[in-house]
Amino acid sequence: MTDIKNILIIKLSSIGDVVHALPFLEAIKQCYPDSKIDWLVEEEASQVITGHRAINRIIVSGRKRWQKDILNASKFIKISSEAIKFYKDLRLSSYDVVIDLQGLFRSGILAAVSKGKRKIGMSGSREGASIFLKEPPVPVSYEQHAIDRYLKVASYLGCNIDNIKGEIPVSEQDKILADSMLGSQIENKNIIAVNPMAKWKTKLWEEDKFSELASMLQENLSCRIIFTGSKHDVPVIDGIINKIDSKDGIINLAGKTSLKELAYLYSRCSVLICTDTGPMHIAAAMGCRVVALFGPTSPLRTGPYGRGHKVIRSDMDCSPCLKKECDNTACMKNITVAAVFDAVKSSLSRE
Repeated sequence: MTDIKNILIIKLSSIGDVVHALPFLEAIKQCYPDSKIDWLVEEEASQVITGHRAINRIIVSGRKRWQKDILNASKFIKISSEAIKFYKDLRLSSYDVVIDLQGLFRSGILAAVSKGKRKIGMSGSREGASIFLKEPPVPVSYEQHAIDRYLKVASYLGCNIDNIKGEIPVSEQDKILADSMLGSQIENKNIIAVNPMAKWKTKLWEEDKFSELASMLQENLSCRIIFTGSKHDVPVIDGIINKIDSKDGIINLAGKTSLKELAYLYSRCSVLICTDTGPMHIAAAMGCRVVALFGPTSPLRTGPYGRGHKVIRSDMDCSPCLKKECDNTACMKNITVAAVFDAVKSSLSRE
């Protein structure tokens, strides 16, 4: 397989899934150090890989935005122009191997459009994506973590997958900006990050419990607490902070960080407390220990990857159900504040 010089990775979304693919990228680059690697990704997740030294070219798809605005007459010409340029960029290079790590119809179509001698993917692909491959799908188990599935593909390509880190690249400017947000008040203190939000309603923990937990952490542990989230999460997080007994030393950074700044912030934290969401994977990739609250989803497949993390679940027979809507979210409601506090305390003592 020494003839692999040009590689295209197709991993479009989401942010957490693209983070999961970084160890695969690292393994491929170590195996083929002289290769040129392009990565096809959607706009929202493109920040994860921007500036990565292993990547030659990032091809960005604006699919979601194009679908949203395509019927807007004033934007039609602009969208059409962008889509044509995207197609030309995708066809610009001829690849020795195209790797579809997404395994969906939309990624399969893009694999078909690209110019590749070999086109490979994984077993279990959905929506008929495997019909666009030129080789039998690499057999993987969906009872293992997504990162391990991707690394199985790297092994198929002859790569050594030992001692792979898969960190998110962060610039010095990102570090300076992030440090300025923390200020000097966090020196000589454990920093505990809390990211209470998630896109699925079924993944959410009660806001009052986050407030109670933060109060317990402040009262019993020598720490500073930072809250993270998107700009859309600010009202909810403000509500959580308002119910905390003492707000001294609490910093709300929701909506104030770029993805790279957030990654660096997590690298400075001792623990992140979160639901099953993208920031969990960012923190794990940056070496921050995670205490993750899981209900409807499976930590075996999408939990924090690596050693030292803790997953808190309630004992519900219906979990994981993988449902985005549910009339009974007892799997999350039954998680106690005491259980999460004990997990954080244990993580700090192990550190």
